[in-house]
Amino acid sequence: MLIINTGGTFNKRYDPITGELFVPCDNSAVEAVMAVLAEEVQVEGILYKDSLEMDDADRTVLCETIRRCTEDTVIVVHGTDTMALSAEAVAGMNLKKTVIFTGAMVPFSIDPLEATANLAMAIGFALRSCSGVYIVMQGVCGQYNHVRKNRVLGKFEYV
Repeated sequence: MLIINTGGTFNKRYDPITGELFVPCDNSAVEAVMAVLAEEVQVEGILYKDSLEMDDADRTVLCETIRRCTEDTVIVVHGTDTMALSAEAVAGMNLKKTVIFTGAMVPFSIDPLEATANLAMAIGFALRSCSGVYIVMQGVCGQYNHVRKNRVLGKFEYV
């Protein structure tokens, strides 16, 4: 299993000088979660962006990273706003891998509960899933085209 960390809200930290949240170029939030879990998983960081800043070139980098990795199971920590777009791009590659997208609505650095729960759930879901592309967020787990973020309600749901 491989975790690919692309940034997103999951990873955001507060900069006390500027007063802004930013996506750091490190994997410390993911690594902090992994430190308390029994499953040992390699973490690879790429892009380090808010998902609203991601474009097609970034999705190509993500797709190529997934294609070239030797693991059959990949978890992508991704921003929630464009997670579905990236999942669709990965699904279009028709790989014989299990790829699960997860993230957080609240940064790990502010409240680690949701981020930790989502990543832990994604790992558990990955261990029991068949090849395909999935989204696992806030207790909602399913194929990428059946799970979406409801921006009005601020939660993920089945569609």
